[in-house]
Amino acid sequence: MTDPLFRENAYVTTCDARVLEITEQGGIVLDRTVFYAASGGQPGDTGRLVMADGSAITIADTVFDDDRTTIIHVPDAGQTLPPVGSALAPELDWERRHKLMRMHTALHIICAVLKTKITGCQIGEEESRIDLNIPEPPEREAVQELIQQAIGRDMPTSTEWITDAELDANPDLIKSMSVSPPRGSGRVRLVRIGDDFDLQPCGGTHVASTSEIGAIDVTKIENKGKLNRRIRIRFAS
Repeated sequence: MTDPLFRENAYVTTCDARVLEITEQGGIVLDRTVFYAASGGQPGDTGRLVMADGSAITIADTVFDDDRTTIIHVPDAGQTLPPVGSALAPELDWERRHKLMRMHTALHIICAVLKTKITGCQIGEEESRIDLNIPEPPEREAVQELIQQAIGRDMPTSTEWITDAELDANPDLIKSMSVSPPRGSGRVRLVRIGDDFDLQPCGGTHVASTSEIGAIDVTKIENKGKLNRRIRIRFAS
């Protein structure tokens, strides 16, 4: 298994690593990485793998294998793949990742201020959306104000771990109705915002403080079913 360094520190942009495997599809598996694999609505990271001689392999996407235990770095087509056992340094496209971190944290804030469950989400570099289980669409201006107030409180984010059994004993921690918390290791990662503003299972990457998100515009609130409201946001220009 790959050691996912981003789970402990989302701000690490590079590390020393070694190639463990080249998959049948040409994906690259490392012993450790700073690249986030696509899951939970957050896209996989992009960047490059820098070889010892200074040459680099461009990474177009990062995904999990079918059993969701192995992180696979997907290179652009037509590149020479590194030999198994070779040393290299994965380097993130940090500007893109940081936007995704800001967006992901903003979606947690929306869920918290509206005090409801998530039915789906899609995180993008400039625009994102979150689907929520609420009977009536809230007013766009009111949601906008609540989000920006929370961002402006400059609340720290942090992570902590509980066991699978502890999560089973506290099902209200689970805010997503469409994506199960990442399990498999016997423990589950929680993301906390502030002391008691929000706490929920999440394997994604987040900014260190809400003020780092910046200004967010709520562009649209849509009806997507009897109890499903879609809120679209983007970074304010």
